[in-house]
Amino acid sequence: MGKIIGICNQKGGTGKTTTAVNLSAYLGLSHKKTLIVDMDPQGNATSGVGLDLENKNSIYDVITGKTSIGDSIYETHWPHLQIIPSSIELTGGEVELVEIEERETRLREKIRPIKEKFDYIIIDAPPSLGLLTVNVLAASDMLIIPIQCEYYALEGVSKLVNTIELIKERLNPDLEICGVLLVMADFRTRLTLQVIEEVRRFFKRKVFNIVISRNVKLAEAPSFGKPICFYDRNCVGSKAYHTLAQEVIKYNLEDERFAYANEKQRLDLEKEVST
Repeated sequence: MGKIIGICNQKGGTGKTTTAVNLSAYLGLSHKKTLIVDMDPQGNATSGVGLDLENKNSIYDVITGKTSIGDSIYETHWPHLQIIPSSIELTGGEVELVEIEERETRLREKIRPIKEKFDYIIIDAPPSLGLLTVNVLAASDMLIIPIQCEYYALEGVSKLVNTIELIKERLNPDLEICGVLLVMADFRTRLTLQVIEEVRRFFKRKVFNIVISRNVKLAEAPSFGKPICFYDRNCVGSKAYHTLAQEVIKYNLEDERFAYANEKQRLDLEKEVST
């Protein structure tokens, strides 16, 4: 059965799109048929996989009923990875959705017919708690919440958690947090270790084992329209997202815990980036 995973955080710059693109690419490399749905009007996930938007349908056209979802899915250059691109028109999409019946579940209804065609559908949400993000929450089976390893790491996260609880009560009772992902870590600083400890104390077993460190290659890859595994597969960031994909694949939803990927691999990565 296909799984729909929303990548959400209302703060900007938390690594949502980086996670959506690179997790999806590694799921594809693991022979999992994967679809990215780019719900962020900035369209960074679309450009991050190297897709040219010219003369293409977008998720905006799908949710506003201008085209079918089947006619809006495009192949990428990467194995087992497809995408429904974003569009700048999504910026005004929330206003248009207000006039549409069942506006909070529009995305869910559009995705439902194709869900079983994919092993994973990864949705990159916009950095807000507006109607587009509500649609992502209503459509998803589970969520990944990227959090930066910085001083204000948990700022605003409680608001997101409250929104998730409201969505569970009113629109999507089966929604679960797959995991909180710590990103942009600098293991040379005491602050990073303190933030990791704080986040693990707050979310307990809902934190991914792998921590994504700051990595120049991760920042460079999108400008070449490539996921990190096709830009520099041997860099620390690439190895970390490979491990994340393994954790997601092995995640046991019923048990609400991770069948963690190789623990030695995680420790080796942390040692590598701290030197």
